[in-house]
Amino acid sequence: MASQQGLNSRAQILLKSLVELYVAEGQPVASRALVSHSGLSISPATVRNVLADLEALGLVHSPHTSAGRIPTVSGYRLFVDQLVTVQPFDDSALESLKHRFGETTLKEDLSKRASSLLSEMTNMVSVVTLPKVEEENLHHIEFLKLAQNRVLVILVTQEQSVQNRVIHTAKQFTESELKVIANYLNDTFHGTPLALIPERLAQLITEEKDQFRLLLQKASDMTDTVFGSPKGSGDYVVSGESNIVDIAKEVGVEKLRQLFEAISQKQEILHLLDQCIAAEATQIFIGQESGYEILEDCSIVAAPYGKDGRIVGVLSVIGPTRMAYDRVISAVDITAKLMGLVLTHEQESQ
Repeated sequence: MASQQGLNSRAQILLKSLVELYVAEGQPVASRALVSHSGLSISPATVRNVLADLEALGLVHSPHTSAGRIPTVSGYRLFVDQLVTVQPFDDSALESLKHRFGETTLKEDLSKRASSLLSEMTNMVSVVTLPKVEEENLHHIEFLKLAQNRVLVILVTQEQSVQNRVIHTAKQFTESELKVIANYLNDTFHGTPLALIPERLAQLITEEKDQFRLLLQKASDMTDTVFGSPKGSGDYVVSGESNIVDIAKEVGVEKLRQLFEAISQKQEILHLLDQCIAAEATQIFIGQESGYEILEDCSIVAAPYGKDGRIVGVLSVIGPTRMAYDRVISAVDITAKLMGLVLTHEQESQ
């Protein structure tokens, strides 16, 4: 048992049993309990020797003066990477999930439904990003002036996606200026992929005559704000707030308060989810692996969902490191697949 990657079969079985017992009961696991749960024909003394080796490798530790042991972040990581047995959904459960997704043409409603189902299945907090629209095509855009330098943007794509965004502009636009800019964008870029509009407008600025430069520059300022927002800064929906009390028992009330402040401020949670955009499989951040102190007692299980082979969003579950990874991974994975199926079906039916 020279390294984490080189655990013999007996050590793997005992580590797997220890994680499963600790997740189920929330108490340090004693050697006698492992003898019973593991099914191995060995004595408690032998188990203690193996646990001592696992502790030396940093996979388990003894809290306080307890004789039992609990998994460390490294122990959870090895368990998730090599030992966990993900529980598949049976056919009846899968059909029930498909039915509950139902039919909807509004992507925000679909994200809310997915978030709600995830929270219900896992008894944790779920965060689902809204499908990205950068690769959809512009149908119509409208700007409505608000107080100070704020503008309400009503963005409609040819794929029937509707988004309402409040943006902050560098300068204060008049209502007439906003009307002129919207008309220009609608006339010039109708049917154009949203992600290409800023680039094409920049090209026009260099090509058009001087009298049009001012209008083009104002339109460019607006499109940089609307279409050129940093990757990962999109909206999301959160479900499972009612599970806060149970999670607080594991991570502490103060850590939980900080966590939900991070969710409300978006940056840290969305930065993590953004790392999953390029991934093709479920991603798991355990404790300190997230890189954020407020998440050091939490785990995030996230999976990208897509349409037509393109990843357009991410859904995730946030909970304590002591979570039932087999069940959570399965729930996140199947929900991501169902999201993709619904989005693809809507595209094909249009």
